[in-house]
This record gives sequence, structure tokens and C-alpha cells, in this order.
Amino acid sequence: MPLVNALHRFYRHDAAPGVLLMASAILALYAANSAFSAGYYAGLERTFSILLDGQGLSKPLILWINDGLMAIFFFLIGLELKREMVEGKLKNPRDVMLPGAAAVGGMVVPALIYLAFNATDPLTAGGWAIPAATDIAFAVGVLALVGKRAPVSLKIFLLTLAILDDLGAIIIIALFYTRELHVDYLAWALVPLALLFALNRAGVHRIAPFVLLATLLWVLVLKSGVHATLAGVVAAFFIPLKDRYGKSPLHALEHALTPYVNFLIVPIFAFANAGVLLQGLSLTDLFQPLPLGIAAGLIIGKQLGVFGMTWLLVRANWARLPHGVGWAHVYGLSCLAGIGFTMSLFIGGLSFDDITQMNAVRIGVLTASAISAVLGYTVLRMASSARADAAEPA
Repeated sequence: MPLVNALHRFYRHDAAPGVLLMASAILALYAANSAFSAGYYAGLERTFSILLDGQGLSKPLILWINDGLMAIFFFLIGLELKREMVEGKLKNPRDVMLPGAAAVGGMVVPALIYLAFNATDPLTAGGWAIPAATDIAFAVGVLALVGKRAPVSLKIFLLTLAILDDLGAIIIIALFYTRELHVDYLAWALVPLALLFALNRAGVHRIAPFVLLATLLWVLVLKSGVHATLAGVVAAFFIPLKDRYGKSPLHALEHALTPYVNFLIVPIFAFANAGVLLQGLSLTDLFQPLPLGIAAGLIIGKQLGVFGMTWLLVRANWARLPHGVGWAHVYGLSCLAGIGFTMSLFIGGLSFDDITQMNAVRIGVLTASAISAVLGYTVLRMASSARADAAEPA
């Protein structure tokens, strides 16, 4: 029973998803560089098919993970976005201004820094969006390790920034990572979309019809050439916040999916995508334009973008820092924004097919995420301790 109780406490801790994510990445590194290496890569490339009369889907396991399981991940993001827009942190435009500007700065500056290293190389320039992303689970997990000394308003600021960052990443994927468009499949995709709209307007309380139509939408969007994960986001916006009985299918579905996404889907994605092949790797490989552009974008670009935009808006009296949050907290948060793990690896997979390039992407993302996590934790720990000491009576 002590073990069960310990696992239950771990499951309920805010840092648990981030810790599990890190453990999955470490396991992937081990698998890619051990006696299991051949089996690890062969397993990810093994083809799985769902066919009817010879027609259907036939993809390697890695694509079932990245296109299929991650569609559920994006579906959950879509549910969170809709909830926040209707009744949460994104409802009041005044509350969105500061984290919104920080999110924009935290996407634009890292992309520009990446391009400063890679703009002249057409083979790598397309990866400009890789350092623009922030990993919510990892960043919130590190903040949770700081403990209750960190202001509650800081977590709200980070969550709002990260949610808006995810929205920006979704828009980037839709606009820049559609390689081949099949309009006929997109036209067919309007059918499940129309049915989802009808179910929403009718206030249907059963979730199963929405899930079935969302799955059909995913297949048609996948066949259209638009990245299939976007189907998850679109479908999520049709889930009713309130049904005809006053209950919330959206809240129920979000509550049901969150543990599966945090403790199963994202760790599986990390295990499948974080396997850096270290054989023959040297320190000079990190200083090649591709990994260096990613690392510099995440470490330096996020700090400049997030902290810089926050500072500009506050100094211009267009916004105010959240209650209890000081500039040291903002700087620590801007460091945490450099943890790009899940989304950066995902966009890297959309940018490059070459194994060597993807290995370089993994090197840049993992290095930058580790440095950003340690730096962010250290700064926030010191800032929160100083704030707590100042608050104590002499």
C-alpha cells in the first residue's frame, strides 16, 4: 500500500507530467544508444495498416504516433483553448494583452535567431518554427518544483502564455507545413464538420457521436495533405460547453482525456522522438547551424522575446505585472519558455525527413530544453526565496 499511496501522490502532483516526460526522453536516449538500438528504430519504422478492400491507411508506427496519437494531444489543446476563450483566462482581452504580447515575442525572436544561423541554407531554413514553441507540461512541471513560494499569478501567467503559444504553433502548422493539398478530401471533410456543427447546435450531450465524427474528420484531413493533428483542434471547438441539460460535455471530455494525454500519449511521443544517436557525436556537432540555431533560439530567443515584450508593455504603461510577480519572476518564466520539448520535436518532424537532420534537431531541442529548465528553476527558486524572506517579519 505505501507504493500505491506514493504513486497516487505522484499522479496528483503538478510536476508529474513533466517528470514522466523527462524520464521518457532519457529512456529514448538509452534505447537509441544501447544493444536495443536496432530494435528501437526498426520498431518505429514498422508499418501498420488499416485497410478495407485494399484502401485505407498504411503508415510506419512513428507516423501513427505523430499523426494519430498527437491528434488527440491537439484535440485536448483545442478543448482547453475553447474553455479558456469562453469562460477562462482568455475571456477578458485585458488579461490576455501581456501574456499575449510575451507569447508573440517568444515566437518571433527565436525564429529570427534560428534564421540568422540557417537563412542561407535552403535545406535547413524551413525549420524556423522549431524554437518558436513552448512545452506546457514540462514548463509547468518545473514551476511546480519551485513550490508554493512562487506566486499563484505566475502560474496563471505561464499557462496563458503557453496556451497562446500553442495557438500560434497550430496556426504556423496550418499555414506553413501543408506540403501537398488534395482539395477533394478537404471538400469531403466539410461533411463531418457540418454534422459536428449540427450536434453542437442541438446541444447533444453524448460524446460518442462527436468522437466518431472527429475520427472521420481526422482521416479525411490526413488524406487531404493538411496535417491531421489540426483536425483535432477543429473538432474540439465543436464540443458543447453546455448541453441541453445544463451539463458540460467539454469539461467532462477534457477531464477524461487529460490523464491519458499527460501520462500516456505525450510520454509515448517523447520516447518515439527523443532518441538521439550519440555514436560518433562530438561537441562540435552542437555548433552546427541547425542545432545551434534551435538551441540559441530556445535559450536566448525566448528570454529576449518573452522578457523583452513584457518589459516594453509594462514600461509603456500598457499593462501591469500580475500581483506578486517581480521582474526576477518574469525572467525565470522567460527561461522556462525555452523548454520547447514536445512541440519543438513535433515541428522538427514536420520540417525534416532526413535522419541526420532530425538527429541534429533532437540535439538542439534536448540541449536547449535541459538548459532552460535548469536556468528557469534556479532563477525562480532564488526569486521566490527572496520574496518569501522579505515577507517574513524581522
